[in-house]
Amino acid sequence: MKVIVDQEVCIGSGNCAAIAPDIFELKDGKSQVKVGQVPPNREDKVQKAMDECPSGAISIS
Repeated sequence: MKVIVDQEVCIGSGNCAAIAPDIFELKDGKSQVKVGQVPPNREDKVQKAMDECPSGAISIS
């Protein structure tokens, strides 16, 4: 699984970094993805981060 944060849509709420700090971080007020591929054992946390993103900036493929 690959995760993407749309920088144009991200509002920097930090929900994703709170849910999955090993996958997301806040930089310059926006969320950044820290990994190229999400490990299978972290996919549930990424899905939760996507579901709880208030701006809908997170997508997975």
